Amino acid sequence: MSPVAQVSDIAPAELTTAELCGLYASVGWTSYTDDPARLRAAIDGSTWVSTIRVDNVLVGLVRVVSDDVSVAYVQDILVHPDHQRKGLGRRLLETALERFGHVRQKVLLTDDRPEQLAFYRSMGFSNTRELTRTRLNAFVRIEGATLG
Repeated sequence: MSPVAQVSDIAPAELTTAELCGLYASVGWTSYTDDPARLRAAIDGSTWVSTIRVDNVLVGLVRVVSDDVSVAYVQDILVHPDHQRKGLGRRLLETALERFGHVRQKVLLTDDRPEQLAFYRSMGFSNTRELTRTRLNAFVRIEGATLG
């Protein structure tokens, strides 16, 4: 019998810093794991967090920063590589979209990997590069990052 993935909204305090660092490290997000205190503060400062556990082990997380009226920013969505391609990321994002269904703008940033672009398109997101009827640009300023 395969393990059951349990999705649940969670109070950030219920997540340990160690398990957060383990999950973020599993997907190579070292900008978070290099400073566990900042990762902890980011999770604690989120408007809403939902997780997926398999056999009580944290294997996925989505977190949203929002005013809960006009914009919901999907800041992080990640699934441990051992559990990817099983629909868990879709379940996490669907949970977030349901929770913030009343909010007009749902926004996220992602890198340019084809599988990520395809995933977000399949979830109803539009790449601002491809919008023709609605003129929209996305801008970002990331401290310490270089462009090019």
